[in-house]
Amino acid sequence: MLLHIRVRNYAIIDEVDLELGGGLTVLTGETGAGKSILVDALGLVLGDRADASAVRHGAERAEITATFELSDRPEACRWLEDQEMDADGECVLRRVISREGRSRAYVNGGPVTLQALRSLGEMLVEIHGQHEHQTLTRRPVQRDLLDSFAGHDELVAEVSDSFGEWESQRRGLEALQAAQDDRDNRLDLLRYQVRELESLALEEGELERLESEHLKLSHVEKLAGAAESAQRLVYEDDNGSAQQRLAQARQALESVLDLDATLDDARCLIHEAEIQATEAAEDLRRYLADLEIDPQRQEQIAARLDVVRELSRKHQVEPALLGARLASLQAELDKLEQQGLTLEALETALASAKQACLEACQKLTCSRQAAAVKLSEAITAALHQLGMPGGCFEVEVETLEDGALSRHGLDNIQFLVSANPGQPPASLAKVASGGELSRISLAVQVTASTSSQHPCLVFDEVDAGVGGATAEIVGRRLRQLGEGRQALCVTHLPQVASQSHQHVRVAKLTDGQRTRTTLTALGPDERVEELARMLGGVKITATSRRHAEEMIATACRSG
Repeated sequence: MLLHIRVRNYAIIDEVDLELGGGLTVLTGETGAGKSILVDALGLVLGDRADASAVRHGAERAEITATFELSDRPEACRWLEDQEMDADGECVLRRVISREGRSRAYVNGGPVTLQALRSLGEMLVEIHGQHEHQTLTRRPVQRDLLDSFAGHDELVAEVSDSFGEWESQRRGLEALQAAQDDRDNRLDLLRYQVRELESLALEEGELERLESEHLKLSHVEKLAGAAESAQRLVYEDDNGSAQQRLAQARQALESVLDLDATLDDARCLIHEAEIQATEAAEDLRRYLADLEIDPQRQEQIAARLDVVRELSRKHQVEPALLGARLASLQAELDKLEQQGLTLEALETALASAKQACLEACQKLTCSRQAAAVKLSEAITAALHQLGMPGGCFEVEVETLEDGALSRHGLDNIQFLVSANPGQPPASLAKVASGGELSRISLAVQVTASTSSQHPCLVFDEVDAGVGGATAEIVGRRLRQLGEGRQALCVTHLPQVASQSHQHVRVAKLTDGQRTRTTLTALGPDERVEELARMLGGVKITATSRRHAEEMIATACRSG
């Protein structure tokens, strides 16, 4: 239940506070006083969109705060617990709009997104606007009204979820089917490329070995010349090889070691060099013995390298990465070959998803058909009470073929109405009289609200276009709604205002320079004066006062 609303610097409101109780509360006042502005402010704190024009002229920001008691809203309590914003059964919503158009929202002091604020607000208040009849002719709105009346939240969610699964499976299957021709061509190419790389059978490290051997065979004469020259200089030069000179140097030092033993270190180093020179000469001898010119082997290696390089250009990778390329192509080939099995699996899954969706849709259809009968009867009865004794209202549920599956089920919902006896029901969109449409809209709203689970219902001048005895009936229906929950109604009709449990007057005051709106909770005497004003216009007479007192007394007796 809405306990309190505070509005600061919004539109023509500088600052107002309104304490609310249970039952039916009416807001009355002159046209332009700000009654509907208060409802708009409530919409903002519940998550409606806003812009900088909402801020009162001369102020930096507008601020709206609403306090709710949640003892009868367990789902709202759970939402707050999930968001870690629980406050012992109470909830404070706050919305701030800056002059620059920036908006911030808070729940129990914590910042939240606008979407989160809207989600919570939808659990707390249901607002019926004065122009709702303009949207009532739309099929989606009619469908939602029927589902709301029947309490179809779970069934609608089940249909939506199952349809989403079917859609996902269908898109996947269509994508595979569309790619089937490309898949076959790609398979042929992949198989050829894999066979080609497999036949190459390039071993790990083979490329480096081939390139090294090819380089050696291409320069064998140069290598042989260098090795022979080095061997001769180190060991076989007739003019004194390196080994011979090192041996002579060692012998020279050995001949004088008895004179100075410190020369032994140098002698040792020379001796080691002599040994290494001998070993180097032996290595060069073996190298020259193994070195041979082999044109046939050179041609084999060159041909192998040409194949490797050609395939690397073909696959646009470095030769060393051909092995990785083969692994990648093999993986793609395996995946495509498995798609034949995937296609069968998707076809099976699609059929299963469609069946599940159809079953959910059929359950929703059956429930809609039963609810349509009840809603038709209830709204027809409301029309009779609202001054259309010959009116007849029908909710038509047209079930489509399986191929028309949608997220909302298989049904086309249409509201049909006949305003006069003997006249066949026609689409609500074709009702000629604006007054009739407003009255029908009011009957729908009041009837739908009777089944609403919201603890707080707001009606913003939904009684426009009715008067006399019909207005009194509207007031009674609204009072009945207020007996079981909280109802807030903006009205110009004294017949409706007289039925209230709480009466608030909205007034616009000006000092010639600034204009502001005030709210006044009326006591018994003030309430009589306000009703007399609504009945009699500018001049309040004793007769209008007596009439007002009688209306209030009658409402109390009937309530």
